[in-house]
Amino acid sequence: MELFTGLGRIILILGAALVVLGGIMLLAGKIPGVGRLPGDILVQRGNFTFYFPIVTMLVLSLLLTLILNVVFRR
Repeated sequence: MELFTGLGRIILILGAALVVLGGIMLLAGKIPGVGRLPGDILVQRGNFTFYFPIVTMLVLSLLLTLILNVVFRR
């Protein structure tokens, strides 16, 4: 019985995290400039398109690192 209680909590937490992540992804598309920063790689050849948002990923990583350091500071 104890196993199901712990497993149920884990599934609920993962589900809530997925809902929050999905909401963030929906809202991120509406923020102007995100995903179109200088340095992001875009290759278009005929009917092939390759997009690699390297600068956007670096900026988001830096922001998340700063936010998490402030939140989890001891």
